[in-house]
Amino acid sequence: MGSSKQELIQDIQTLLNSYGNGVPTTQINPDLLVFMDEETLKNIIGTLLKQKEHVNEDAVEWLEQFKKYD
Repeated sequence: MGSSKQELIQDIQTLLNSYGNGVPTTQINPDLLVFMDEETLKNIIGTLLKQKEHVNEDAVEWLEQFKKYD
């Protein structure tokens, strides 16, 4: 497996572990992703980033309900 694919897999693992707050860490076995090409791995990263963005938007909406306006 090329180093670029290894880096992409590491990026995916980092994104999965970036939520914190008691969420168990994820360890990806590179052998499971070896059949995927770089484009597929990049698409996974893009999807994870979109999901993370959506989670952040939901959190902001939820927090807005506690804001006090004078």
